[in-house]
Amino acid sequence: MNKPISFYFIRWIVIPFLSFLSFFDLSSKFRKRYIARSKTVKWSTVYFSFYFVHFLLSLILSPFRGFEQVKEDIRFFFYLNLFSFCWNWYRFHFFKLDWLYTTNHKRIGIMYLFLGFFNGFLAIILSFFIRVELMFPGDQVLFSQYQFYNVCVTLHGILMLFVVIVPLLFGGFGNYFVPILIGTSDLAYPRLNNFSFWVLPPATLIAFGSAFIQGGAGTGWTIYPPLSSTLCHFGFNVDFLIFSMHLAGISSVGAAINFIVTFYLYKAEAPKHRNLPLFVWSIFYTSWLLVFAIPVLGIAITLLLLDRRFSARFYDPSGGGDVVLFQHLFWFFGHPEVYILILPGFGVVSHVIPFFCNKPIFGHRAMVMCMFCIGFIGFVVWAHHMYTSGLQTYTKVYFTTATMVIAIPTGLKVFNWLSTFWNGAIWMYTPMYFVVGFIILFSFGGMTGVILANASIDVSLHDTYFVVAHFHYVLSMGSGFAIYAGFYFWISKITGFQYNEKAGQTHFWLTFIGTNVTFFPMHYLGTAGMPRRIPCYPEIYQNLNVICSFGAFFSFISVLYFIYVIRLLFKEKHYAGSNPWYFGSHAELIERLVQSSSYFFAVVNIDATVKDMLRTHPELKDAIEGYRKSKRILKDED
Repeated sequence: MNKPISFYFIRWIVIPFLSFLSFFDLSSKFRKRYIARSKTVKWSTVYFSFYFVHFLLSLILSPFRGFEQVKEDIRFFFYLNLFSFCWNWYRFHFFKLDWLYTTNHKRIGIMYLFLGFFNGFLAIILSFFIRVELMFPGDQVLFSQYQFYNVCVTLHGILMLFVVIVPLLFGGFGNYFVPILIGTSDLAYPRLNNFSFWVLPPATLIAFGSAFIQGGAGTGWTIYPPLSSTLCHFGFNVDFLIFSMHLAGISSVGAAINFIVTFYLYKAEAPKHRNLPLFVWSIFYTSWLLVFAIPVLGIAITLLLLDRRFSARFYDPSGGGDVVLFQHLFWFFGHPEVYILILPGFGVVSHVIPFFCNKPIFGHRAMVMCMFCIGFIGFVVWAHHMYTSGLQTYTKVYFTTATMVIAIPTGLKVFNWLSTFWNGAIWMYTPMYFVVGFIILFSFGGMTGVILANASIDVSLHDTYFVVAHFHYVLSMGSGFAIYAGFYFWISKITGFQYNEKAGQTHFWLTFIGTNVTFFPMHYLGTAGMPRRIPCYPEIYQNLNVICSFGAFFSFISVLYFIYVIRLLFKEKHYAGSNPWYFGSHAELIERLVQSSSYFFAVVNIDATVKDMLRTHPELKDAIEGYRKSKRILKDED
């Protein structure tokens, strides 16, 4: 049989060349001249033996087998050597191995942030695809592949809820700053911390892999049966999704236990628990929510897996099961999940506001109790997601009332934030812009939540775009703005570089305008009766959908601009001082101080006498005289 030229080329040139490169990279001469000079670690003898065996097998075994078997050998060794060479070259020249097994809480926090932002970008691309399809009636980019639309909706929800917001707020900022804020060197279980992170990337890959198995899992992020049963999804796509959610749950519970033990046992002796920063308290309560909520989700999806693969019929009415049971189990996890996503955002906002208002947070203990009440009541309001599932009238009355009650501690937190603004020396930087945007948008989303809490109204608005607008105002814009506020507030501590202030404020306005243009018209779509999760709709909804899609374009531009801000951060390398907000420049400092004379001596310590300052900056004379006059009046009153 005549063999093609490519066979000989791959067999005698490509495979030996790749194997030789692997061997050559491991040679001592090459390592001394190149690897040592690039400050990377030495390569292990195990890898050397592995590559050398590949080289020998590719040359020795292939001549003694048939042509088809030889082709398989060549294909196998080619891809294996190519992957091995590329991976090791990347790993030792771009990525230090010590990040793989690190137990340092700061490094793990940085990896959480990288993973969260990367997954967030993928989820935003999926949402952008959804809005492109919904821009006009009919098919735009799907070409009648409506199952793929459902897959995109499912993956967007799964990614955002499990591997974007939680890794960013809870895993990223929590890992990096909780040990610092409580005065300990690391978390209680550093290896568990490392394990909790490295479970998440496989969970993400498996969730994405489900989209390529027999049409993907188009169940929505709630994976309701019978849509998720073998009647509608007979392949392994839903099984992959279940396994992915299990892995994400294991990661979250492991991290939560770590934070709880660290909070109780590893806090510094000086500060009392009640005086700890509110961000630490938010991570603490979020950890307890995860510990109690995630196992219920695990039970629900495990029973679903047993139904699918072992015909257990927990959710199959024909076998004595109850399909509504899944909804009860899922939403017993699902509603606390909302507060799992938003409580760390509350902590970030409560941390940023006092700093830029130059005064303590108003009602510190009340804020701690509000977070406790929110977490506790969040476990007893789950069935307001199920008003259309056949609940009894008295049951609806209870859940309507309980849902109204949870608005009290939430509203009290907003009141305390606004009270902290009152009579404060407010310095408006980019984190403060995002905090103000968070308060506005989250409050608006909370008001629409009060509307949906009413069972009689929810029957009409259930599964419409009004619900989509509500939870995006609370989560996408609430948690998202809190993430951006924390990023701009802490990025100088993480990287040592200060971001460009004008670029940061531009990013805020792009995000604020884009998200509102995207989601605000959805309230009108919902009240007009447009159902969610449909790729095609009547022409009567076209105008509002065009506006929403235009806002999605604008929001996507804001995400790209955020990437530009990060690039600018490392390109300009503007080194941040111990306090980058007050000491950005001398001229800016003086300008800010003139705006708030009462905090002139209380907040800032300047190595110059008042007389010297008046000589160099005469515009401060009125401010200093006003301060002295107010001090004399207070002294006379005493």
